Amino acid sequence: MCGIFAYVNYLQPKKREEIVQVLLQGLQRMEYRGYDSAGIAIDGSNDLNDMHSKVALLRKTGKVSVLEDFIKELPPNSLDMSMVLNVHCGIAHTRWATHGSPKDVNSHPQRSNSDSEFVVVHNGIITNFKEIKEYLTKKGHKFESETDTEVIAKLAQHVHDRYPGVNFRQLVEIVVQQLEGAFALAFKSTKFPGQLVATRRGSPLLVGIKSTGDLRSNNIPVLFSKGRRLFSSTATHLRDASFTSENQSVLNLSQSMISLTPRCPALDSADNSTTSTKALHSSSVIEEELGIEYFVASDASAIVEHTKQVIFLEDDDVVFVEDGTLSIQRISKLPTDGQANDVQKREVISLNMELQEIMKGSFSTFMQKEIFEQPDSVVNTMRGRVLPNGQVVLGGITDYLPDIKRCRRLILVACGTSYHSAIACRQILEELSELPVVVELASDFLDRQTPIFRDDVCMFVSQSGETADTLMALRYCKPHGALTIGITNTVGSSICRESHCGVHINAGPEIGVASTKAYTSQIVALLMFALTLSDDRISMQSRRNHVVQALRELPEMIRRVLQLDSQVSSIADQIYKEKSLLVMGRGFNFATCLEGALKIKELSYMHCEGIMSGELKHGPLAMVDEHLKICMVICQDEVYKKSLNALQQVVARSGVPMIIADESVPLSDLAGMKQVLRVPRTVDCLQSILTVIPLQLLAFHIAEKNGFNVDRPRNLAKSVTVE
Repeated sequence: MCGIFAYVNYLQPKKREEIVQVLLQGLQRMEYRGYDSAGIAIDGSNDLNDMHSKVALLRKTGKVSVLEDFIKELPPNSLDMSMVLNVHCGIAHTRWATHGSPKDVNSHPQRSNSDSEFVVVHNGIITNFKEIKEYLTKKGHKFESETDTEVIAKLAQHVHDRYPGVNFRQLVEIVVQQLEGAFALAFKSTKFPGQLVATRRGSPLLVGIKSTGDLRSNNIPVLFSKGRRLFSSTATHLRDASFTSENQSVLNLSQSMISLTPRCPALDSADNSTTSTKALHSSSVIEEELGIEYFVASDASAIVEHTKQVIFLEDDDVVFVEDGTLSIQRISKLPTDGQANDVQKREVISLNMELQEIMKGSFSTFMQKEIFEQPDSVVNTMRGRVLPNGQVVLGGITDYLPDIKRCRRLILVACGTSYHSAIACRQILEELSELPVVVELASDFLDRQTPIFRDDVCMFVSQSGETADTLMALRYCKPHGALTIGITNTVGSSICRESHCGVHINAGPEIGVASTKAYTSQIVALLMFALTLSDDRISMQSRRNHVVQALRELPEMIRRVLQLDSQVSSIADQIYKEKSLLVMGRGFNFATCLEGALKIKELSYMHCEGIMSGELKHGPLAMVDEHLKICMVICQDEVYKKSLNALQQVVARSGVPMIIADESVPLSDLAGMKQVLRVPRTVDCLQSILTVIPLQLLAFHIAEKNGFNVDRPRNLAKSVTVE
């Protein structure tokens, strides 16, 4: 949910003003992840002889622009913005509140004490923070915020005060072993000037590398640190989860007699390892000590303008930057067989993203831009996959296709908009695969501990690839032996890495919190998946050919739908002050009703409900009268006559619905309704893409006419990385 960002410049002289601007720009690129408050931590001394002696902690409630204005208004003598720093570490955070209301003291970075000796930024939730807070309170630490993050900073201070010989990376390793929950963290400390430690467990994190020298290798080896065993038989709050034994040894940081000796020589070798970016440079680069910059972020969009060379971190990776060297360690159990741990590597990859993709261009908002990008985004989803001969090829699942075709059940697991895309494709998946298809909300799927079998294929749909409930559902299914498939829009995401195979939807970066183009691309990707399952079935060739032809025509049809923008805006003028709206449809368009209602709720804060029109008589019809605003989706498909019956039931109760209908529906069938939005007619399984776009536009215009922030609706964030 939150966005964290860190920047280290080593032997790359930067004015303090430039460093602040890099940090703020990084936050602005990730502001869709949270915008309750923002903050940065930088070196705050104006003494050229002691530049790293104190930290300037700058935090403000509100958007990043509020923080930027606050920094501009600082007294000139408080921070010398013209001071040049050859080596510096800065961290930054934009917050979506979980623990504690949005206010300055709850903003990140959180500090360890009034001197800010240790500061930390955090994305995620610490589930055992109350136990740790109770422990630290008993040890004399004073808390000033309501956040779960403050315990991390104070725990780091606690460890350092008692064991000052521990280096920064080792200290962080000890701290994170005590934490339960999901987190991505970045640490800065006056005790370790110029150094940065970052780690993740369950929340996304990547590192960008910008060097004046060329990288000689595309891989950084990962060293396994052997965590320290700190023994106690009485501690109840802090424990070392990395070790298990018959006695279930428990960590108690209050013990005065504790051995900090490594369990294995690998721990010492980790501290002086060549496992670093310096090992990736040519020898001349090392000798000349050329400069290097590191960027740590929750999202690639914060890094792409600086460098495209990035490393996606795995859970429990600990990144340590010291003297321009980046190394990656992991805390591991001692090998039970006496063998060394398998060598692991983290690949340095090149981002396939351009800066202009995350800019608004000529549009007023990101959401408007993304709605109008849909003709291109669906083309990108199909590019190289829908071939001229009608064949559909999904390279990411090719090796597993025989196993998929032999399965007994398809299970689609998702949340929110991704769940609606699964609903939209359920019927065509059943038709073309002739398999039972189950669509599950990830949170409910986990709550029920749904039975999963080895001959199941489980598909996990997530725009970010980091959705907490969906990711946890994947981790629940894998041990049961099911084949797992990820459908995501983010290369290198956790779902991408942890699933057996997958399909990248290639919709491009989506900055607006309310998903639009990712939704339509997800439908196209799932439809192509259905086509691959039926490519060898002669009886379905005619149906497949119709669908493939419709896919080719889809971009132009979307352009025609977008021409309704002014008409939709006129309708929004009439309803933007309403308190409630019902959206009704059935068949393939039921997903349109759910997704359209969600968009209107997200952006306009208006009560809006998507209703299966076949269920009208089972309760919802009681709400219908001449005052209730209603939208109905009616298309020439298998349920056309049933949809007309629903329209007659609404009209008979004095309802006056707005109609979204395809061009083949006769006006005489629409009961004299005056507000009719016409969309092109296409094959039934793609019609929901064309009918949802007017509702996306309607949500956008209603929100704008109410003066709401379309890109950043209240209380929401783009990437839901907490349960």
